[in-house]
Amino acid sequence: MPTIDAYLTFDGTCAEAMRFYEKALGAKLEMMMTNAQSPDPAMCPPGNEDRILHASLEIDGRRLMASDSMPGQPYQGMHGFGLALTYPTVAEARKVFDTLATGGRVDMPMQPTFWADAFGMVVDRYGTPWLVNGGPRPMPS
Repeated sequence: MPTIDAYLTFDGTCAEAMRFYEKALGAKLEMMMTNAQSPDPAMCPPGNEDRILHASLEIDGRRLMASDSMPGQPYQGMHGFGLALTYPTVAEARKVFDTLATGGRVDMPMQPTFWADAFGMVVDRYGTPWLVNGGPRPMPS
């Protein structure tokens, strides 16, 4: 059965963002390759050696992958999606939400909803939108 995982694109902040996510999410950075480390050096235009060609972060058996935008291609930012996180407790969700919100923008503060004891939306300092759920609320019968 196939799986689906997210792949983010940054504009020169991929390495910093992935290290931040590693700590904020309690994840493990599996790999991070710069353009200079590419097995095909012709792929790396001069002056872009430190940009990230590919990075992978493992969190609870899933992957968050990312890279910096390709040189010469305009970076259009992140829009039209959100990364959803679900935690068993409100306390766990609140801790991650607050960490992601540091230096970012809270679009919806953590609050009760009909599907979770707490839910909030935040765009972190790197422009990544997050939807954080905590403590799933049982559906009425």
